[in-house]
Amino acid sequence: MNATAQTPLSALEGTWYVNMSNFKMWLKGNKHNPTFTYTVQNKSNGLGLKDVVSYIKNGKEKYIIGFDTPTDEQAMSFVWRGKGLLCLFKSKWEILYKNEFWTVIHFQKTLFTAEGYDVISRQKHMDANMIKSIHLKLKELGITRELTVLQQSN
Repeated sequence: MNATAQTPLSALEGTWYVNMSNFKMWLKGNKHNPTFTYTVQNKSNGLGLKDVVSYIKNGKEKYIIGFDTPTDEQAMSFVWRGKGLLCLFKSKWEILYKNEFWTVIHFQKTLFTAEGYDVISRQKHMDANMIKSIHLKLKELGITRELTVLQQSN
């Protein structure tokens, strides 16, 4: 068994589709099919997640690459730092709820982005029952902001 199989980070590995959001970057209409792909990596300060955000803009795939350092042992809170020119930027985010189908993420306000929420899942598309379950959980979590369902194309 490798070291990553023994950490809560391994449950986050792989590709997640952004299914719902109130993040303006996803709602402006010029960026489509956003995904987050996480890979457990060991850095000098310990295990974390290589974080690749991808989306389609003007028919071309674009990427934002960074590294998420957990700030708690359960890997529920993180500090993201960009790679390359984005290394000057960091942001804090946390998992508010996670089950085997979908996850609710909260990201804090930064100099360049407003505070907000994403709902991510392993599936490109959500059915009506999943959307209903998500809305119930958001209400239970006290999240009153409207999240828009993003249509991932095939």
